[in-house]
Amino acid sequence: MIGKSKITRFGLIRHAETVWNKAKRIQGHSDSRLSGNGRRQAQNWGPILKEIPWDRILASDTGRAIETARIINGSIDIPLSSDARLREQDWGRWTGKTVSQLKVQEPQVLAEQVRTGWEFCPPGGESRLNLWTRSRKALIQAAETWPGQTVLVVTHEGVIKSLIYGLSGRKYLPHEPPLLKKSYYLHWLFCKDKQLEIEKVNAIGLHQGSFPNF
Repeated sequence: MIGKSKITRFGLIRHAETVWNKAKRIQGHSDSRLSGNGRRQAQNWGPILKEIPWDRILASDTGRAIETARIINGSIDIPLSSDARLREQDWGRWTGKTVSQLKVQEPQVLAEQVRTGWEFCPPGGESRLNLWTRSRKALIQAAETWPGQTVLVVTHEGVIKSLIYGLSGRKYLPHEPPLLKKSYYLHWLFCKDKQLEIEKVNAIGLHQGSFPNF
């Protein structure tokens, strides 16, 4: 008799605030340490997230994601691992700049890229489509490795948007209304039979500690 497939659940959150976040600089594959506020955020999230029966934490391998995960894990104390496929989109030569600078320095290139949706690709960087492909594969493989578990995923805004927009069938164009709230939220995905799906977007407001529909 063949057993039923187990469902693996993923709770996705963005890393806490960094020094570059405060300065509105694009980080991509480069890194910036957590700001003082960012460390306080992660410390506050730990007791909130402890209320959920997590089995493990899976983080992007960037320093800012790992630091966020380790601070949170000070409250939860579960296995923690990382996956490079959960890194932020590579922004190439635009890394370290602000969007305001790009609008002045390369307005035409930026405008053209924004209109391409999933093909958006900073010069020398990677496309949103590639980001969606690698991050989706990372979670499907994680579900195969840890079937039936509940996994906290500490990653990046670009990764979360690509996963949710991809699973929602979005074209990632400027006229589409946003799906993600701007404050820090946890979003639920699940995987069964190698199929990744959305369970609930904006499920838990980490700034509020609210737990709707869990």
